[in-house]
Amino acid sequence: MIARVRRALVLLVLCAASAGAAELPKVDIPATAAARRHGAETATVVCLGCHNLRFIRYGDLAQLGFNPEALERLRQGKAASDTLKTELTPEMLRDTFGLVPPDLSLMARARDGGPAYIYGLLTGFYQKPDGSVDNRVFPGVKMPDVLGISGVQDPAQRGALEDQARDVAAFLGWSADPHAGERRRLGVYVLTYLCLLTGMLYLSKRRIWSRLG
Repeated sequence: MIARVRRALVLLVLCAASAGAAELPKVDIPATAAARRHGAETATVVCLGCHNLRFIRYGDLAQLGFNPEALERLRQGKAASDTLKTELTPEMLRDTFGLVPPDLSLMARARDGGPAYIYGLLTGFYQKPDGSVDNRVFPGVKMPDVLGISGVQDPAQRGALEDQARDVAAFLGWSADPHAGERRRLGVYVLTYLCLLTGMLYLSKRRIWSRLG
């Protein structure tokens, strides 16, 4: 298991190193459960066409507030203990793209900018004068324009796609550290306990030394 994690991290670092250094768009990525749920719905339909999220299980998505019926739709017959994986084999992906697309579980932590990088990549596709499609954030990226944003001219439609990309970035930001909220809540309790303990010890010390004095 440790070896697999190391290989995944190495792959992510290599992919990150090959990306361009374009300036990322300034965007606020929501950290709400609703945004993450919407992003999970898009990711399981669009992103899992080529990518894996091997460190996230379908059962983990319950943390985002999905009800049992919604989780059942996302799972599409898979078990809650199954990880989020593409149906395509590595050989099929390599034949199509020339490489196996990286796992997305830790992608938000593998790049400077985190979720903002993912948003910039998804919305950075544009059409060149010759009609081909490229990406401003990652020039020459093998990934296709999965949201179809490069061919959209209507501002309202583009805004809707940008919202969709923002929610996907929010979900992948969560998937990179799904237990962050739990750790923060636990940290509050621990710090509160330590402060109370420090105060009690200080008062005890004063009481003891006052007797000796």
